[in-house]
Amino acid sequence: MAVSIAHLGPSGTNAETAALAFSHHLTQSTGQSTLLCPYSNIGQTLRAVAQGDTQMAVVPVENSIEGIVTITLDTLWQFDQLQIQQALVLPIVHALLSRAKNLETIKTVYSHPQALAQCQEWLEKFLPNAQLIANNSTTEALQLLDDDPTIGAIASPRAAQLYNLPMLAHPINDYPGNCTRFWVLSLDSAPSGTHTSLGFSVAANVPGALVKPLQVLAERGINLSRIESRPTKRSLGDYLFFMDFEADLREPSVQAALVELKNYTETFKIFGSYSVKNIQLETLSSQI
Repeated sequence: MAVSIAHLGPSGTNAETAALAFSHHLTQSTGQSTLLCPYSNIGQTLRAVAQGDTQMAVVPVENSIEGIVTITLDTLWQFDQLQIQQALVLPIVHALLSRAKNLETIKTVYSHPQALAQCQEWLEKFLPNAQLIANNSTTEALQLLDDDPTIGAIASPRAAQLYNLPMLAHPINDYPGNCTRFWVLSLDSAPSGTHTSLGFSVAANVPGALVKPLQVLAERGINLSRIESRPTKRSLGDYLFFMDFEADLREPSVQAALVELKNYTETFKIFGSYSVKNIQLETLSSQI
């Protein structure tokens, strides 16, 4: 039976590219076949695996230009039964797709908010008067391009090939090293990993409330690689904290740290240990 993998659709998104990379890795390592299942937004993608509609989900969590993908963290906190199986780092290249003859013709540009933000400087320089409209994904608006030559959409070169659309400009992301980290999630834990992610809230907004959890890791020589705050949505100034550190959940020093961390937190959730895999687009293109 094929392993079902949810991702942000429609076809041609960077999330689908990451899902395809993981799918190929899974098939190569286990011999299992896979079935990719597109969903219209990230929340639905995570809900699909949390409710058992799919066995796995691939979602973006952090971009090197625009930072954290907030909907992923907020939804993961709600569906805390989800466990991270693997992290995938995917190079992100954006192109302007359009039937327009030139840039001067374009009046409106559609894309996902992250893609629009990652191309902000280019858009201000070359399309300063264009209206920018956010979509659920980079490919959602591509169906509009055939009917209106004044419309452009920011999507991947792969999407241009899939939908047989011309690239009017490429690449247009503001920084050449643009990349996004994705998480592969399921209801099962990975057997081991090099990184661990967790989330917690503190009992009260008082001096030292965050320092004490950080000291627990520092005293044991555990390297913190990321920390993010998100509002609890209960009251202004009340936050959740999401943390990644470079160690396996099963190491004795980590186990001891987690026991102590619980003493300084109100709600404490472990999202699992996992490995990090860098995806090379050149290699991937020959596989998909």
